[in-house]
Amino acid sequence: MSAAASNPRTGQIQAQIDLSRRPDVLLRRRTPEGHQVSGWWMVGAFAGVSLAVVGLMNFFPGA
Repeated sequence: MSAAASNPRTGQIQAQIDLSRRPDVLLRRRTPEGHQVSGWWMVGAFAGVSLAVVGLMNFFPGA
């Protein structure tokens, strides 16, 4: 018996796993291939966090 007969599968087998259905991912959305997030989301996130920090600093006098 040769080595090829004992192991007929050669090469790498790729499993088709749907990454959006993994149990460790909570809020993942399916997007088309090559989709990119608009830069305005980052601008809005920066503005929102900045406003939240300034708002929270108003609770601490003398800071």
